[in-house]
Amino acid sequence: MARMPLRQMQKNQSGTITAVKVGGELGRRIREMGLVPGTEIIIQGRAPLYDPVALRVMGGTLTLRNNEADHIEVEVND
Repeated sequence: MARMPLRQMQKNQSGTITAVKVGGELGRRIREMGLVPGTEIIIQGRAPLYDPVALRVMGGTLTLRNNEADHIEVEVND
């Protein structure tokens, strides 16, 4: 399976978070949203200018700005 930043994933693509590669306040905020290694996600869509990205996590929907999504590494399901 391929690994890539969450930002590069396409609509309806799914995968598992493998790493959150940022510390400090931003890293803490990302982890508090439930985006931790081992979490399954599905990309639901993007805004017209591709920022933000909407994803399905644990039965809910989250939106992330691209600068936040850049720090999340995902193992993509084929």
